[in-house]
Amino acid sequence: MAEVTLSNLSKSYGATQALKDVSMTIPDGAFVVLLGPTGAGKTTTLRLIAGLDRPDAGDIRIDGASVLADTPAQRDVAMVFQQYSLYPHLTVRENLAFPLRSPMIAMPERQIAQRVKEVAEVLRIPHKLDNKATALSGGEMQRVSIGRALVRNPRIYLMDEPLSSLDAKLRADLRIELKRIHADMGATFLYVTHDQIEAMTMATHVGVLDQGRLVQFGTPRQIYEEPVTAYVASRLGQPHINLLPADAFGAAPPNAAQIGLRPEHIHVGEGQEATIQRIEHLGDQTRLHLALGPHSLITLTEPHTPLKPGQTLHIRPLNPLWFDAAGNRI
Repeated sequence: MAEVTLSNLSKSYGATQALKDVSMTIPDGAFVVLLGPTGAGKTTTLRLIAGLDRPDAGDIRIDGASVLADTPAQRDVAMVFQQYSLYPHLTVRENLAFPLRSPMIAMPERQIAQRVKEVAEVLRIPHKLDNKATALSGGEMQRVSIGRALVRNPRIYLMDEPLSSLDAKLRADLRIELKRIHADMGATFLYVTHDQIEAMTMATHVGVLDQGRLVQFGTPRQIYEEPVTAYVASRLGQPHINLLPADAFGAAPPNAAQIGLRPEHIHVGEGQEATIQRIEHLGDQTRLHLALGPHSLITLTEPHTPLKPGQTLHIRPLNPLWFDAAGNRI
């Protein structure tokens, strides 16, 4: 376990500036998720911490000590990639044991066998230990890939979209597993994703990146309820926040250019007239796609609603968020 501190970190690749003056503290034992679209700087942050790339400016400290002069091996971090990093000709047992046989660790074989057994139990794959990697399903291969990081017991785990290549059910299953593993181990996780559901369900802290800059850092609840910009507000929440012109419902605060409404913050039954364009029945909830004049928005209603497309209803905002022309929260 370790605390990781990034101070004024910047990195460019040719003419492209991937990170711009990023400062952030990853608390000891936290599960921090970096959220943002492709090109936001998420993977670059991981690579700098792992020592795979060097920053142009700034410092990286693990447990208070700068690691800029350390090799990747000396930093004692483990990285899990999007694609399975397994040796196909080896069994699961041999894949898990491989990192422990490196010269940097050189663990005795008896301890290796015990550690592999423990990690296989954590990942719930002890019955697969003697299978070749090529005989595993996609979800099992990714579990083994994660296991190759867990088996080392490093100071920090770096995970670069490890679930993105899996189908929806496997992603949901492994989200639960990773959260359980984190709780059991008390380890420090830094996890990169563009999936907001992963961020909301797994993270203790979320860092929102935009074009190489850290826009906001806080708990998932803070990011969701108190976003500092319209961009941050749009990164969390399913369905997405509704962003409309500030005067869509009438009067607006001075300098407001947009009103932001979470789907659950639209009251149905009074206010302005809107037309139902489409209805999505999702089992536990129903989404109403509405037209408010020229504007489209989404709200939620009870699962067995009798409403039909084409009907009109009346809506008004509850707990709106206001943003200025630059997208900053008012």
